[in-house]
Amino acid sequence: MRFKLLAATAALALLASGSASAESANLTIWSWNVAASALKSTLPGFNKQFPDIKVTVEDLGNSQVFDKTLAACAAGGDGVPDIVSIENFEAEIFWSRFPDCFANLKELGYTADIQAKFPDFKRTELEVGDVAYAMPWDSGPVAVFYRRDMYEKAGVDPSTISTWDDFIAAGKKISAANPGVVMAQADFNGDSEWFRMIANEQGCGYFSTDGQNITINQPACVAALQKVKEMKDAGTLTAANWDEKIQANTAGKAASQLYGGWYEGTVRSTSPDLKGKWGVYRMPSLTADGPHAANLGGSSLAISATSANKEAAWKFVNYALGTNEGQVTMLKEFGLVPSLLSAEKDPFVNEAQPYWGGQKVWADILATLPKIVPSRGTAFQSDAEGIFKATQAKFFAGGYPDAKAALDDAAKQIASATGLPIAQ
Repeated sequence: MRFKLLAATAALALLASGSASAESANLTIWSWNVAASALKSTLPGFNKQFPDIKVTVEDLGNSQVFDKTLAACAAGGDGVPDIVSIENFEAEIFWSRFPDCFANLKELGYTADIQAKFPDFKRTELEVGDVAYAMPWDSGPVAVFYRRDMYEKAGVDPSTISTWDDFIAAGKKISAANPGVVMAQADFNGDSEWFRMIANEQGCGYFSTDGQNITINQPACVAALQKVKEMKDAGTLTAANWDEKIQANTAGKAASQLYGGWYEGTVRSTSPDLKGKWGVYRMPSLTADGPHAANLGGSSLAISATSANKEAAWKFVNYALGTNEGQVTMLKEFGLVPSLLSAEKDPFVNEAQPYWGGQKVWADILATLPKIVPSRGTAFQSDAEGIFKATQAKFFAGGYPDAKAALDDAAKQIASATGLPIAQ
């Protein structure tokens, strides 16, 4: 009897450790770019605990993941992989249109204690009522990533760049001192990135924080769009898409890029030979005493409701996103800024980073997190995004007398498309 009890106890201990889990499964994840690479970096640690759960991460590209997931959900979930990467600002599109496409993580082990490991602003767009559709992954505190050598050659000290007008002035000096180099780049045709970053910095967005009103034509948003146009007209910003920016970074044709903190991994992994030549500084503001913090990006992982391996999928999601080991691995390897509160306190955050010239870039980047004004996406994010991009292009081409007229028109179009009122 004692032998049986000891054997049972040993078996339970092995099961609890996870390394002897009898569960066997093959999981597929859809993700993109650095995010996909980051997920792959967690697999060795995960498989030490769960050797019988095999995970394949497919890098489809950001837009492809969104489009394919939307189409698969529209088809009743047919074709959705076990796990999907979903950007927070687009998340409510899925929950509102296809509430049955993804599993309720609370039914798989996402307890209140685990939920409490993440800040509320990261969970807002991922939970509806008593349903948690996804677990928070990374955040995107905005920073300027810059070429130390190019700034130094022009005699520009990044610590003196306090306003966007300072940024314009510095850009002229840097381009003059470094022929063929542009100060920064923006995807004017395919994205709204610069407008959203500066608008968020100033406390404005497409919609109000509660998602019930249209706020794109509020004064702070108008000021943001006007400043982006001024930078474009001054030559401070030139047009480039994602791939073109990476090519410019590697070729030494861009002195700066403005992005969320996750871009650290993009620079480091795509331009490895430029070690020591890059640095980071806080984003400028509209005024010297204005705010200097914003968020761009931030993703989550959701599990398909049609997956035959939901329990195994939960084990991976919880390991990758709900443990310091998983999150800090992705931070170290690919620069994905964790939303897990305990991971942000990891000693690695305060270490000097060799690639960045010995700068403690993570301490600098994460220091802005508490200052970020939440910028919520809604179920109408894609409608607003499409309307804004068309409006921005028309404004840049001279189709509106000023930024206020442009955004008033955008607000009316968004109201027509969504039925939401325009905030007064």
